Amino acid sequence: MITVESARAQLFDLVNTLPSETAPLMDAAGRVLAEDVAATRDQPPFASSSMDGYAVKSTEVEPHAMFKVIGEAAAGRRFDGQVGPGQAVRIFTGAPIPEGADFVVIQEDVDRRGDLITISDLPGPKSNIRPKGVDFEIGAKITAPRRLRPEDLALLAAMNIPMVPVARKPVVALIATGDELIMPGETPGPDQIIASNTFGIKALLENVGAHVRVLPIASDTVSSLETAFALAADVDLVVTIGGASVGDYDLVSQVSTALGLERSFYKIRMRPGKPLMAGRLGDSVMVGLPGNPVSAMVCSYLFLAPMIRKMLGLEQVLTPLQSANLTEAIPANGPREHYMRAIVTADGIKACQNQDSSLLSVLAEANALLVRQPNDPARLAGDEVMFLPI
Repeated sequence: MITVESARAQLFDLVNTLPSETAPLMDAAGRVLAEDVAATRDQPPFASSSMDGYAVKSTEVEPHAMFKVIGEAAAGRRFDGQVGPGQAVRIFTGAPIPEGADFVVIQEDVDRRGDLITISDLPGPKSNIRPKGVDFEIGAKITAPRRLRPEDLALLAAMNIPMVPVARKPVVALIATGDELIMPGETPGPDQIIASNTFGIKALLENVGAHVRVLPIASDTVSSLETAFALAADVDLVVTIGGASVGDYDLVSQVSTALGLERSFYKIRMRPGKPLMAGRLGDSVMVGLPGNPVSAMVCSYLFLAPMIRKMLGLEQVLTPLQSANLTEAIPANGPREHYMRAIVTADGIKACQNQDSSLLSVLAEANALLVRQPNDPARLAGDEVMFLPI
């Protein structure tokens, strides 16, 4: 058995950053920016008013000063003339500042009668003008790599970037194995269970940025597994879930090896999730997950998600561990690294009572994995421990 750290290192050696492609801005949310992009215009492209009011010369702004209104400027419709002494232009938020004006008196500070306005209250020192390029200028960059948030898309749009260079989504094939499995909604036989792992792992990997294909459940036969692997021949990552009924990975290992698997490792010194294997299968990477639901999900958080991030070219592939104080004592740990389902609140962190690797209800209740090092001694309430948020 190898350590979690060693397993990660070997898995990262199996994958590379995928090539980039372009995506319409409308479809770029959540994608990973693959190349720096630069603004093609200033924002705003002209000096504009930040308030509704009257554009005038700042040297003439004083209490009781009077101005003649000679026109109007609105967003998308500028005033084409020039503001001279004693003149004002009615202006609305976002409108270009007329030539000759350098101050906007807000409408609350003036009295208007017909075409004449009088400054009734002394305006403050703020000009109420947004300078040209105050947000960004031509050539300003959004740097890669980064996962594009809604705020980034708004900025890209303002920069006039209609097509965005993004990392290609890694294509992942999920193959659940076992005669005992059926899909949700089907009628189970007396000895069958629902294939739940597939749906949790699919959601997890898609949330990280992968494109996931769910292949038909492979029964515990060589021909069924061979068919499943054939369907996954063109993907970046093949993930099998569970082994054959005669023993974890016996049949999966047999079939994948016969198909040319170059195995990197098998079994990790951790719990849950010890029986995990990985290697290269043709042009794809293969990872064989254990069949227990919690084990499969924990391994997906620890190994599959970081692999996807590396393929996307992200710099931070591992989710940083956080610390919290125990609200209840926990016993000493055994010889394997342990990832305990736990609940983090404002008061601290509490390990869930039942750590059986088949209990999805406990996993769904948890929001963290409490990380225990091998042979970690018993911990008391108040002790600081490390955890992985999930």
